[in-house]
Amino acid sequence: MTIVSLRRRDAVRTKGRLDDGPGESFDQKPQIDGENNMAPGQDDHARFTRLVLPHLGDAYSLARWITGNRADAEDVVQDACLRAFRAIGSLADGSARPWVLTIVRNTAYTWLRKNRPSAVLVVEDLEDVEAANADPGDPDSETPETALIAKADAACLQAAVMALPTAYRETMILRDVQGLSYREIAEVTGVPIGTVMSRLARGRNRVIKSIGRNES
Repeated sequence: MTIVSLRRRDAVRTKGRLDDGPGESFDQKPQIDGENNMAPGQDDHARFTRLVLPHLGDAYSLARWITGNRADAEDVVQDACLRAFRAIGSLADGSARPWVLTIVRNTAYTWLRKNRPSAVLVVEDLEDVEAANADPGDPDSETPETALIAKADAACLQAAVMALPTAYRETMILRDVQGLSYREIAEVTGVPIGTVMSRLARGRNRVIKSIGRNES
């Protein structure tokens, strides 16, 4: 059972919904500069349309949660689409979603390194700590505090998630908003499954504490 019911498809009743933010979406076809010159063949265009475009909403959501800014997230997704288009020939048919999100995540951190190097330094320091002290536990086990999440106001929940360290935040979004498995999250973030579970549990605990303080 998932502790934090943030998924778009969840039926858990809350006062709001945690997704891309109030009234925001990203479901249009990206503008690829010089697309006609870049395409090695029509097959690449067709595969890009079939395998990548369906996941642009999730791509934008992840980019926005990492960067914390709508305009920055759009820039990240545009750049990620260019990278995905250039590499589309290496993608085998099947589930393209983790592949797309991996490119988006890597592009977002490249953007952060260029524009907010201090934020990336914190993430890298946290990864070192987590790698040494990963404690998988059971992040999906039910606790008495779970009800706080279900009843939390969407704005309060979003604020609590945004206050998390970036590594915890992206793990929660990949799991609780986008529904990736632990293995898929490990592939996207490049860390062991145990670290994924540890980050998820710790991130949820911080959110629960934050919501609890607001409730009290």
